[in-house]
Amino acid sequence: MGNRFICMSKKDAKDIGSRSKRGGRSQRKLAAEDEFMHRQALSMAIHQHQLSQRFDGSMSRRIGSTSSRRRTLSDPFSNGKQVPDFLEHIKSKKFVLIHGEGFGAWCWYKTIALLEEVGLEPTALDLTGSGIERTDVNTVTTLVDYAKPLIDYLHDLPEDEKVILVGHSCGGACISYALEHYPGKISKAIFLCATMVSDGQRPFDVFAQELGSAEMFMQESQFLTYGNGKDKSPTGFMLEKQQMKGLYFNQTPAKDIALATVSMRPIPLGPIMEKLSLSPEKYGIGRRYFIQTLDDRALSPDVQEKLVGDNPPEGVYKIKGSDHCPFFSKPQSLHKILLEIAQIP
Repeated sequence: MGNRFICMSKKDAKDIGSRSKRGGRSQRKLAAEDEFMHRQALSMAIHQHQLSQRFDGSMSRRIGSTSSRRRTLSDPFSNGKQVPDFLEHIKSKKFVLIHGEGFGAWCWYKTIALLEEVGLEPTALDLTGSGIERTDVNTVTTLVDYAKPLIDYLHDLPEDEKVILVGHSCGGACISYALEHYPGKISKAIFLCATMVSDGQRPFDVFAQELGSAEMFMQESQFLTYGNGKDKSPTGFMLEKQQMKGLYFNQTPAKDIALATVSMRPIPLGPIMEKLSLSPEKYGIGRRYFIQTLDDRALSPDVQEKLVGDNPPEGVYKIKGSDHCPFFSKPQSLHKILLEIAQIP
């Protein structure tokens, strides 16, 4: 077969070269912004870690609650877009982001930036003994204790305001508890690969397939911590870095894994071993949505399907290629779903 030639004019070649250069500059700009974002978040996490070693007492951390401004091109998270018109149709613009076990408000940094960019008002809370909230994890023995920052936030919310709650992993138990006690202040509750338990169920039961029965875990787990002494019952548990990476971060960028490993704290056992009391009159009237993560090793897709089947929500969404932490591994996909749910009348 003879040689094949593609002919083009000098102008065409110049145009292609120009587009290629622009594309290269655009990619470099995005990479630079991403690098800046990661450095800022990592710096914040390290600073929080240093603070946690330096100070005692109780500090409740809220991140992202002070600004819902339009972002400009000088902002590191900005893509130059204007606030969209659909905001006029969103009744509840306040998002309250509740982290899962071992995490803190810091884990939502990408989600906060994306929500603020479109004019919404996100607030990420540290649950008791999490993030830089300085309560000793070993003293957090009940779900009431653990969820107190969220309950206090809802209690202080003006009567005419409602929020959209987002709960990740075991944070799902906290938003279920909130639905039971403050149903009138919650517009929608979004369970992000979360423990959406039924009445009388423990959050730990959801993870039984991966971790074994609660009784076996309490007897045999090598990750348990004994804050009151080895001769007393365990008070918490903390996975090692490799276990965390395999269970939680199998699709997460390396920089976010680094952020997590300097920021995560032990998980209090009491709250996740507690059975929830949920009534049809309160919890049952809440508008619940579930987001499934399809490459999740901590809470498998099969377990998530069972949760949805046992306790059907109003809507179910799925994120392909996401591990147990979509706010790290698939932040744009998560953001799109949050906006979609917010716009549901």
